[in-house]
Amino acid sequence: MMQIFALLQVIPPLAPITPHEVIYQAQTGGEVAIVAIIFGTISGVLYPLVRAWARRLDGRGAAALPSREVEERLERIERAVDTIALEVERVSEGQRFVTKLLADKAAATLPAAGE
Repeated sequence: MMQIFALLQVIPPLAPITPHEVIYQAQTGGEVAIVAIIFGTISGVLYPLVRAWARRLDGRGAAALPSREVEERLERIERAVDTIALEVERVSEGQRFVTKLLADKAAATLPAAGE
């Protein structure tokens, strides 16, 4: 206890400071910028991680089975896509045939290289 009193006698007393000066002295521009950078970086990294985790937890529920109407509609779409694929194949086959005919006709009408 005596040591504390001895230290208090050696340390000079500080001049009284108003509350405004205390706040100003505690927050300098560099410190505020450092704190903003740290919190911005932490929130920029943690926010997407927490959001992805929450979505993962949200998706853990039982998967709903598609209804009968949805299954029927998907079957109709599948049949339509198959039909379109067949028609596209027919058109491309016709295009190949016409291209071959035009190429053969053009080759027959061209003069020989030596003539």
